[in-house]
Amino acid sequence: MPIADSQLSGPSVESGAHLAAHVRQPLTRSALRLLPARAWLALLGVLIAALGSAAVAEWLANEPQTEIAVVFLTLLALGLLIALSRLLTADAVQREALRAASERHARDLEALIDARTRDLSTLSTHLQERSEREKSELARNLHDELGGLLTAAKMDLSWLQSRVPDPTLQERLAQLGAVLDEAMDLKRRVVEDLRPSLLDHFGLPTALRAYVESACSKAGLRADISLPESGAPMPRDTAIALFRIVQEGLTNIIRHAGARSVTLRFTVDGECCQLLLRDDGRGFDASDPGFRRSHGITGMRQRVRALGGQFEIESTLSAGTTLRVSVPRQT
Repeated sequence: MPIADSQLSGPSVESGAHLAAHVRQPLTRSALRLLPARAWLALLGVLIAALGSAAVAEWLANEPQTEIAVVFLTLLALGLLIALSRLLTADAVQREALRAASERHARDLEALIDARTRDLSTLSTHLQERSEREKSELARNLHDELGGLLTAAKMDLSWLQSRVPDPTLQERLAQLGAVLDEAMDLKRRVVEDLRPSLLDHFGLPTALRAYVESACSKAGLRADISLPESGAPMPRDTAIALFRIVQEGLTNIIRHAGARSVTLRFTVDGECCQLLLRDDGRGFDASDPGFRRSHGITGMRQRVRALGGQFEIESTLSAGTTLRVSVPRQT
């Protein structure tokens, strides 16, 4: 349950009350235990000095006035000793109370941070799921409506081509047909980017192989792919999350890595799915603040966290980057 912001003021009020109660308490054994060793040594030194002064004074003179003065000085020293002990004990109690209040405040603050982190993680997961639903709906509309319009236009064009004898018009109609073919190909690529049809019909391994081979071929990269022979059944959310992680990772490789080859490994071991994506590009410095602010890597990490898995990324300058993902098969 999230902690309200007003709860942060609680530890301060509570610590003030505890502190006042501790300072007002009498000199007890538990309070004396709080004194540091240096304070005990100082008190012991004062006591020894007072007793030594009294002994020397009594040894030097046995007159009644001297004895009274010695007794007075001894009592005064003992009084000062007790007062000093109380002051030191109060200071020790105050420090202990402040330390306890600081620890309580730190625990409350940590709980608040954890609650806010969970809220942000839940919100991020919701936004990603909503984005996937919107992409799927948009892909379906483009495929059904725009695809139907382009198909109808292509059929009408074929009808015109069969009935127009003029060579000039035939040439223009052929150019129009080429434009319609390009539009249909663009529609198909957009739909596949929004929602890969192979993922829904043939499973994650087939969709990964088709996407990685196509993207690497266009970018001039050598692809080393190792995938299961058949698509292992897994929840739809898990499959689309792993596909998006590979999609984001390969996009980063093509844009920024300057790599020559890409390695993709995907295995299903019992109830765990293991994914590895590696390149031989220029790599990067993981301590760079720009790396921590990368929205792409943050999005991949959040997808894995939402599935209850583990996300690791390793990179060395001039030695490439390796991405490892492990998620439960059933989530």
